[in-house]
Amino acid sequence: MSAELSPEARAFVDAARVARLATTTPEGRLHVVPICPALDGDRILISTEPTQKIRNLEGDPRVGLAFDEYDEDWSKLRSVTGSGRATIHRDGPVWDRGRQLLYAKFPQYAGDAPIEPGQTLMLEVELEWVSTAGL
Repeated sequence: MSAELSPEARAFVDAARVARLATTTPEGRLHVVPICPALDGDRILISTEPTQKIRNLEGDPRVGLAFDEYDEDWSKLRSVTGSGRATIHRDGPVWDRGRQLLYAKFPQYAGDAPIEPGQTLMLEVELEWVSTAGL
């Protein structure tokens, strides 16, 4: 069952330049990495090379995500956290849509980390649980 983001959470996630993605290694250890996400409806798209997170997801598709905005004035702290499942796309419409959205949001991709067919994978995360704070 997919979780629906509130309009406030959707706007916050959509504007996020970085988030953290947690996966589980085959040995059961958590593996947390920063990611540059794009939002498409209620799903989150992430471009990646075939790294440790992909090996983890091939064995266990469950993920955790954290989007946050820190401020020294703690009354201004804001976050969206959630958990769900990731699907790995090597090509196809989701891959194409992710590339389009990520290139539009992060122009750096074109020169610094091109999203290339046959080399780059696209993660599609569908959240099953979401929590917000400060929104």
